[in-house]
Amino acid sequence: MPDDNDNPKDPNTVTATTPSPALDAERSDLLAALATARSALTATVRGLGDEQAGQRPTASALCLGGLIKHVASTEEEWMRFVAEGPSAMRYDLPDGVTWADFAAGTAREFPQWAIDHQNDFLMLPGETLAGILARYEQVAARTEEIAAAADLSAAHPLPEAPWHEPGAVRSVRRVLMHLIAETAQHAGHADILRESLDGQTST
Repeated sequence: MPDDNDNPKDPNTVTATTPSPALDAERSDLLAALATARSALTATVRGLGDEQAGQRPTASALCLGGLIKHVASTEEEWMRFVAEGPSAMRYDLPDGVTWADFAAGTAREFPQWAIDHQNDFLMLPGETLAGILARYEQVAARTEEIAAAADLSAAHPLPEAPWHEPGAVRSVRRVLMHLIAETAQHAGHADILRESLDGQTST
């Protein structure tokens, strides 16, 4: 694929956020690594239209637009956790629904957070790739703002959920490390989707 400089007006290009030089070295390194992972992810949609971004070119149910939506929502949720604590990540179930029902897909009702999570992997009617990327930029800017002011060692308990070990806590530092790993992992998925879609890769 062409370098960013070859197509500077591409509407699907996300501007990488550069951490302020006033930040301490560790914080700056973490934010720079996250920005690099974000750039690797968004580079996979360069030059695509909305229809292509919503296609599922592999055996997976994933599409490029949905994958970026998911990563943006995940980053936003974890940074709310940093700012607000476990109340920002509630996983309540409807009355009478158990985690076993939920896991088996037999629950009589699914919570809104689970529906939203599933929709994050899709490009819904009316959504555009440009809109998805613009939201991701907003999420990234908010991450920079929160992380710049946070104590990296400050920690909150994780909310109760089957995928969280009982009594576990997460520091701001570990949240940022998790976001780097998650974003980089999905950038790899996105590269495969793009290559399956039209033979292009992000590098």
